[in-house]
Amino acid sequence: MHHPPTTTTSSFRSLPSFINQLNDTTTVGNEICGLLYKWVNYARGWRPRWFILHDGVLSYYNREIVHSASKVIGFRRIDAATHSDSTLTHRKPLGQVHLMVCSVREHKSNEKRFCVYTGMKKRLHLRAETKEDRDTWVEAMLSVKDVFPRTSNSIAESISEAESMVISTHRLRQRLLEEGVSEATIQESENIMRSEISHVLSHNHFNLNLIDTTERVDQVESQRQHYLKDDGESFISMLENDSEGSASDSTHENNHDAFFDTCDILSTCSGRSNGSHQYQRSCIDFECGESSTNGEYEGKSFNGSNYPHVRRRKKLPDPVEKEKGVSLWSIIKDNIGKDLTNICLPVYFNEPISSLQKCFEDLEYSYLLDQAYACGKMGNSLMRMLHVAAFAVSGYACTDKRSCKPFNPLLGETYEADYPDKGIRFISEKVSHHPMILACHCEGKGWKFWGDSNLKSKFWGRSIHIDPVGVLTLEFDDGEVFRWSKVSTAIYNLILGKIYCDHYGTMRIEGNREYSCKIKFKEQSIIDKNPHQVHGVVEDTKGKVVASLCGNWDESLHYTIIENSGKGKRSNVSSKARQLWKRSEPSDYPTRYNLTQFAITLNEITPILREKLPPTDSRLRPDQRCLENGEYEKANAEKLHLEQRQRQARKIQEKGWKPRWFAMDKDSHTYCYVGGYWEAREKGNWESCSDIFGQLPTETDTDFDPTN
Repeated sequence: MHHPPTTTTSSFRSLPSFINQLNDTTTVGNEICGLLYKWVNYARGWRPRWFILHDGVLSYYNREIVHSASKVIGFRRIDAATHSDSTLTHRKPLGQVHLMVCSVREHKSNEKRFCVYTGMKKRLHLRAETKEDRDTWVEAMLSVKDVFPRTSNSIAESISEAESMVISTHRLRQRLLEEGVSEATIQESENIMRSEISHVLSHNHFNLNLIDTTERVDQVESQRQHYLKDDGESFISMLENDSEGSASDSTHENNHDAFFDTCDILSTCSGRSNGSHQYQRSCIDFECGESSTNGEYEGKSFNGSNYPHVRRRKKLPDPVEKEKGVSLWSIIKDNIGKDLTNICLPVYFNEPISSLQKCFEDLEYSYLLDQAYACGKMGNSLMRMLHVAAFAVSGYACTDKRSCKPFNPLLGETYEADYPDKGIRFISEKVSHHPMILACHCEGKGWKFWGDSNLKSKFWGRSIHIDPVGVLTLEFDDGEVFRWSKVSTAIYNLILGKIYCDHYGTMRIEGNREYSCKIKFKEQSIIDKNPHQVHGVVEDTKGKVVASLCGNWDESLHYTIIENSGKGKRSNVSSKARQLWKRSEPSDYPTRYNLTQFAITLNEITPILREKLPPTDSRLRPDQRCLENGEYEKANAEKLHLEQRQRQARKIQEKGWKPRWFAMDKDSHTYCYVGGYWEAREKGNWESCSDIFGQLPTETDTDFDPTN
């Protein structure tokens, strides 16, 4: 239960009287404070913060701070204890905003919400207890902006004050008179001092925002180094993510605080503009201009590419609940020999990404295709073939130690990935329910990649075997095309022993020009000391081996060029083996899902991105989102809800349902992208996409169609 503060004389409940007091010059310097809810992220939602408006600066804390001159908006308190004036002086705010360079806007549909735009690509989403409190805060901030305008009025006043400071030159005048300096020289000296003071005041006023930003950047950089040294976690990632409640709070806040918050400073890039090349790279906020939620993934630039740098999260949200184990044998003993996609499993056996997002994991090392494109442009077709082969193998690296099953998409479910740091954008869709077929399309720099896949999987007691059916196609701008199919996958030791994944079979990459490639994935044996081996050869159109490949699909791949010296059958000369691809370092924040650092970014969502997504995107799937947040009971309930809805998908498909973004190509018998998605995204026009994750239809809705 909350009570009105006792340390203040009155609380503001009347808006007109409050504004009158604000406009009174005697109260402008006074402090205005109160409780507001600040949006943090989808894991933590709205968090109460104590906001203080003082001298044109809006600060917020996770403990209530009120002193005798404070004017409190509303009655609710964060905690029972209040802090004295001295506490306010020494306590650091979690964030500060200078209203002089900000704009304040009310929410269009929610009467309790408003937003503060900082002018630095950051915004504060705030919510008050009542509409009256919201109006009071907005009026207060706008009035403060009028009191502290971003004009030259205060400069003129400062200059005027400086010119009237005769007393400031009194000691100088006396000293000059003692030295026998003439009156004319003394007056000239005083005028010089007034001019310099006026210049300093004017310069400081115009550069207030610049100086403040510089100080904040210095603070960001120093604290970034502190966190990198002590906690191994980039402070910049927490800054960009506004990830509140992390372990780093102990550095700044007392453990007895009622609410916790990372020290999020309203700043953009950590680098300061100094004219050097490294700071000339554009720094883009994650997915359409909004900071991410839990960390960053730094996209690497390969082959001299000029792709912008994008900060992404580094870890999943901390789980809300403690996870309970489930006996797998009790579930699969009655389903041996059945199709895995038809078995209802609890979310304990899922990982927090969908099969559509899993398709995009194959593009983690898309820089190999950029290099292949560059090699082809330089006329080196053999190196292009080798890089394409490395790309085909690299897609399996993310499966190492991944024993959980991705979510099966709903009919019509989609997933988009716009990754400017990789120079690619990707779209996938579930185009068929029975059989389950997923189609995808990706555009890169000088190349396009597309395909569909029908996964046939079965339980065999101790193992799961998955046989992909479908063709992947890669086409370069110069007309060269490569096609291949994936190899089989097996997950062993489901009942006893350590669960592990293996891939086996032969992959044939067929090209339409000079070269083709054959790669064999060796099946792992019990006594194998070097598992996950791959061996391959590149052949020309005459069947001659011109290069060889060897390595491990979970580590790296090397190539060797084979040349013919022309001195007999055994005259082939092999060059020194060179590394073609190496797996990225694992995540610094491992989970039981063993997601890679790249996979952790796939389900990330921000308020701005959420507004741009169609209602069919996998990020909006409630059971998957609950699993990521560690809300396991709710995730199971949501999964059951969606499966009940999905049972009607087969009837809907039989009635002639068609996918929205893909269509079957009659010549290749492959689902191909028909276009229009990114144009619809730009316009925000998703009228043709229904809310497939919404409410269940009633029994009377016999003609229900999820696409209408």
